[in-house]
Amino acid sequence: MSRNYKWHVVVMLWFICFFNYADRQAISAVFPVLQKEFGFDKLQLGLIGSAFMWVYAAGAPLAGFIGDRVRRKDLILGGCIFWSLVTMATGWCGKLWHFVTVRALEGFGETFYFPASMSLVSDYHDKTTRSRAMAAHQSSVYAGTVLGSWIGAVMAESFGWRSGFYLFGGLGLVLALLLYKILREPVRGESERPQSADVPASLPLGETLRAIFRTPVVPLLMLGFLGANFVATIFLTWTPTFLVEKFGFKLAAAGLSGAAFIHLASAVSVPLAGFLADKLSQKHRGGRILIQATGLLLGAGFVWGIGHATTIPLVIFAMTAFGLCKGFYDSGIFASLYDNIEPRARGTAAGIMNTVGWGGGALGPLFIGWASKNGTGTEIQNMSNAIGLGAIAYVIAAVLLLTAARKANQR
Repeated sequence: MSRNYKWHVVVMLWFICFFNYADRQAISAVFPVLQKEFGFDKLQLGLIGSAFMWVYAAGAPLAGFIGDRVRRKDLILGGCIFWSLVTMATGWCGKLWHFVTVRALEGFGETFYFPASMSLVSDYHDKTTRSRAMAAHQSSVYAGTVLGSWIGAVMAESFGWRSGFYLFGGLGLVLALLLYKILREPVRGESERPQSADVPASLPLGETLRAIFRTPVVPLLMLGFLGANFVATIFLTWTPTFLVEKFGFKLAAAGLSGAAFIHLASAVSVPLAGFLADKLSQKHRGGRILIQATGLLLGAGFVWGIGHATTIPLVIFAMTAFGLCKGFYDSGIFASLYDNIEPRARGTAAGIMNTVGWGGGALGPLFIGWASKNGTGTEIQNMSNAIGLGAIAYVIAAVLLLTAARKANQR
């Protein structure tokens, strides 16, 4: 195996993760079209967005537990085939329960990806390159979010809203089949064990849970992920609609702008954050976590600013600045976790973290939908105020991470 193969793995997973996010994001870009064609209100649209997240969260512990015991390559590529087929099926929907069902199935298929892929990356990259590898992989999240939103909106305007789902689903199927011959499964803990060491056996469930929760650092990281995801899911779900209704954007422009300014800014900052986290973690056990907490604290003000912006230049500035801060948090989501988890329990830990983060975070889109209908002003005024309140969740998450960093340094 070549010395560069560990980076080839990151590239292969980058493309799979791209479709993971493009497939899930394409639906939000066409919410205004679905609202017109099917008469869905904002609470029903929020339900469509949250259905994915709840099933994704509910299935994550099982996905992580399985990922610690079977070939992760099969979970990653098999999951890609499954969710690609479900993405194509989205184009056949015509009723609310159809959309809720396919989004739930999409969540089930995609829940296997991150526990397996992050565990696999950690076995190719030790602590000296782990943040950089995971930060590079994280850039695919932003690319998939931006292009999934924009291409979905452009396809909707040009060929009908169903066409984007056929395109993304079909390409995902082709990619998964191609990578079955190229992606290789590493030994558990390969990056951290002596070359002569025996292959470690899987841990029983009880020992796995003890390995995960033996320190308060891990629960604090998970709760911080919940707060950060509560805000992230709001922007993933509602930004295109927010730009259309408040600032008069066209559908394709909203699909692009709603994702691009936030996520391209994150793509710029996440490699820098990953580099700083790798360096700081060699001096302080909680170094990666401090980088994340800094992003959340700085980002809170810009979350408030997005909700309360009154002009297009102001909202674009706030979204861009928020995206830069978000990249600092995102760079260490799994790398910080894995610093405190032994290799044989990492898949399960990532699964539980996804359950906490996405299960609680799924309340974000519903909160915005409910607040839009039940506030004291117009729907868009209520939505603006509710988005601004997301700053509170960011501050709470930052405090949790600062506490986790202090406890990590005391170990």
